[in-house]
Amino acid sequence: MVQKPISMAPFLLQALFCLLPLASAGHDYGQALSKSILFFEAQRSGFLPHNQRVNWRADSGLHDGKASGVDLVGGYYDAGDNVKFGLPMAFTITMMSWSIVEYGKQMAASGELGHAMDAVKWGADYLIKAHPEPNVLYGEVGDGITDHYCWQRPEDMTTDRRAYRIDTNNPGSDLAGETAAAMAAASLVFRHSNPAYAGELLNHAKQLFEFADKYRGKYDGSITVARKYYGSFSGYADELLWSAAWLYQATNDQYYLNYLGNNGDSLGGTGWAMTEFGWDVKYAGVQVLVSKFLMQGKGVHYSSVFEKYQQKAEYFMCSCLGKGSRNVQRTPGGLLFRQRWNNLQFVTSASFLLTVYSDYLSSSGRGIRCNAGNVAASELLSFAKSQVDYILGDNPRATSYMVGYGSNYPRQVHHRASSIVSIKVDPTFVSCRGGYNTWYGKKASDPNLLVGAVVGGPDAYDNFADERDNYEQTEPATYNNAPLLGILARLDGGNGGLNQLLPVVVPSPVPVNHQPNPVPQPKPEPSPAPAKGFSPIKITQMETASWTAKGRTYYRYSTVVTNNSAKTVKDLKLSIAKLYGPLWGLSRSSGAYVFPKWVDSLPAGKSLEFVYIQSASPADVSVSSYTLA
Repeated sequence: MVQKPISMAPFLLQALFCLLPLASAGHDYGQALSKSILFFEAQRSGFLPHNQRVNWRADSGLHDGKASGVDLVGGYYDAGDNVKFGLPMAFTITMMSWSIVEYGKQMAASGELGHAMDAVKWGADYLIKAHPEPNVLYGEVGDGITDHYCWQRPEDMTTDRRAYRIDTNNPGSDLAGETAAAMAAASLVFRHSNPAYAGELLNHAKQLFEFADKYRGKYDGSITVARKYYGSFSGYADELLWSAAWLYQATNDQYYLNYLGNNGDSLGGTGWAMTEFGWDVKYAGVQVLVSKFLMQGKGVHYSSVFEKYQQKAEYFMCSCLGKGSRNVQRTPGGLLFRQRWNNLQFVTSASFLLTVYSDYLSSSGRGIRCNAGNVAASELLSFAKSQVDYILGDNPRATSYMVGYGSNYPRQVHHRASSIVSIKVDPTFVSCRGGYNTWYGKKASDPNLLVGAVVGGPDAYDNFADERDNYEQTEPATYNNAPLLGILARLDGGNGGLNQLLPVVVPSPVPVNHQPNPVPQPKPEPSPAPAKGFSPIKITQMETASWTAKGRTYYRYSTVVTNNSAKTVKDLKLSIAKLYGPLWGLSRSSGAYVFPKWVDSLPAGKSLEFVYIQSASPADVSVSSYTLA
């Protein structure tokens, strides 16, 4: 990501913020909940059911898995593309399930529980298919490179639909662990309404946990095509703890509680102090769940270990509230901000943790202590609400970042299916490149309204450009919406005197007439992009000078590599693509860029700078590998 000097812009924006009207308060959280669930129907792959409500979509991906001799039809497309990525899909299922586990009663009261459970089951059914043997799990169908070359409706796909898997010789503990967590969490959703199905999910979850724990390794070392799009930056230790926590919730089996107690230190659960939570890094989620167990009076034997998990959970809360020792950045309008590319994924997931932790604290009659002082449970919920309100329109632009909610929302969403006329309206085949030529670049609203989609959102200064090729800001993702279901249900239905520390009982869904009204009709759209997860190593690029010589403009770029972890980085290898000029400050070794000869490690909190010059846009710099010592 290139950062150019911004001079007085932040200060001018802050001044403008004082003058700009915010959208009116008093949101209809029930309507937002309905729409956010509806979005998942637009993301469905496979044979669509008779009760499909997003009627501009049709069947797609009907031969997925066939070449590998396995049925992989179904599941969800992750974002605005047509690939089925296993890691973010499983995380989506986990977070939708957690939303229902905590706030199923409120969803039932609003008439949306049935739709939410359908959304979970659509994904869980696919995960069952993707796990045909105890130590085999399919983690991707299609690949981002060929998919991003094309701009087609899912119904017209001509891209490679190869299936990629992990097994004992090609492990993926992070992928298997997250999938185990998803199936364990989903089993809680169906425990009372469909016990046989819940039991099936639980059996898969147990097998996957054992597979993940016994055959350890990062999944993107086995499914290398996923690395550019959903690379496992945080490794697999967090997913091992995360899946153990969900299996304990689902089974009450002491084995999994022991695992959390015995491995909390070695796998980082008690050590990592986090300021983010998402599809890649799960530590904050684990720490919240273990804190719940502690508040429930469980794991007394491990109380000293579990208290360390809890300290880290509360570090996360304080950081989000701006009252900790290392706080999350905020925009002038008050939005949590981590990165320009799909920042709202971190906002919704953090807000969910704040919401559930607020209710856990209320149920136990306690608050937390931050560096800036004592914090009441209600303050966590109030802050989470402020983040949701921002997403729904209470922001300097008075823009709703949920498509179809309010009157001012994104109209040119970076999403293949919504940007091309529905195959039911015009069945004319849309070719791979033809979609780019005809639809991608159209400066018009999408022909199909992607109701409920939460897009990537504004930048660090609350700016947002509603343009289809602005994939960093206008592309939606399933994992943006999944945590939001729980928060919206909580805000819509209140707590109702519920004790969130009592055993989970998800009510059976009741039939409902409730259906969100879609909105206008537009036309066109763009191409998808990778999401970024947690990495101990931050890379920042800046253009520091430019000049013209012999009719060509040359740029000097400064690149700073920072070690944000608490450990020393060694054996760092960087990949640099699209480099067309000389570079100073790194050495070359075996095709990779490594530390210069005068540096052998990067201590915690320290940075390393290198520079290069070229007559082009900045090079693509990424981390290939490293070790923490």
